[in-house]
Order: sequence, then C-alpha cells, then structure tokens
Amino acid sequence: MISKVIEPEQDTCTDIVESWRDISASTLGHLTCEGYLEGLRPVSDNIRLLGNVVTVKVFLPDGGILRDALLLSQPRDVLVIECVGDKKYACWGELRTLAARIKGLAGVIVGGTVTDVVALRKDGFPIFSEGISAVTTRPVEECRGNVNQPVRVAGIDILPGSLAIGDDDGVFILTPQRARDFLPLAKEKEKRDTERRLEMMAQLQTR
Repeated sequence: MISKVIEPEQDTCTDIVESWRDISASTLGHLTCEGYLEGLRPVSDNIRLLGNVVTVKVFLPDGGILRDALLLSQPRDVLVIECVGDKKYACWGELRTLAARIKGLAGVIVGGTVTDVVALRKDGFPIFSEGISAVTTRPVEECRGNVNQPVRVAGIDILPGSLAIGDDDGVFILTPQRARDFLPLAKEKEKRDTERRLEMMAQLQTR
C-alpha cells in the first residue's frame, strides 16, 4: 500500500477534551459557525461524539488506508475521513465499526457515504456521514491514501489533533486554540441555559 502516515506533532486538545463532555453542539452553535460540518448527519439517534481528531484521506474506490488509520489511532480518538473521488463508494460499514469499537474510538466522521446502516443504527456507535450507499470500496492495484495530514470535509480544513464535538444536532471541528478560547464561553452559555430552563419549567408547573 502506498500511504503516508505521520504521527501528529502539533498541539492537540487532549488536555481539555473532558471539559467539553457536557457541552452540546447547539451550545457551540450559539457562539460560532466556525468548524461546523454542514451537510453531515448522524447515522444513529441519541449519540454523543467527542475526542481528538485523527485525519484520513481515502482515494475511492480503495479504502485500505483506513486499516493504517485504525492501527495508528488511540482510544477515544475520532477518525475524520476525507473521501476523494466518486462518493457512491461507501468507505465505512459494519465491520470497520466493529474494528473501531475494539480499538476504543469515540466516533467516526465520514466526508462521504456509509453502508450497512441497519447494523450501524442498531449498534449506535457515533458516526456522521454525508449519505448512504450500497456500493462499497474495494481493493485496487495500487492503493493510495494518507493519515494525519490536513484534510478537507464539508468545506472545512481539518488538522489532526483538533477537537471533534457532535450530537444529534450536528458536528463541529475546532482547532486546539479555538477549543480553549470557546470553552469558558460555552460553559457560561450552558449554565445560563440551564438556569433559564429551570425557571421556565417552574412556571409551567404553576399553571
């Protein structure tokens, strides 16, 4: 396989991931549209995705580079996959999801299509994608791809080591610096919303 795999050397969000645990995507969306992956939707309902990004570039119809990405990734990482080529070739399905679970990943973001959706929905593993296809990747004579280099998904340039945060409302990617900048603002927004929610629920109970 011709592939380029790079261990990330730049700053990462490892130290603040857990600080984002209780912050929703829509809370961040009240503060910014920066890093929002427009057009990507969760495959399953009631999901939560949060972790450091490992980037993967797949040259369809081959998806062999994903094996390298899974080997390189660490527990609680999030794979972010840029699909180059004809996106009717789904690069992610049931077996790769099982492999991701064994590895302990926090989720997968696919800038392309997925398959085996009945199994994926039953499993409930956090996956975002642009769509669904019954046509899948397959081995080719000369494989290409790379891991932990910059990728582009939904018009957003994404670096390895960034923060991925997503739920049923959508998914964001923030650079480490932006994740740190937005964290106190997002926490304050969550606090205000919680207080307001309790006030409104109390008003409803008095009616």
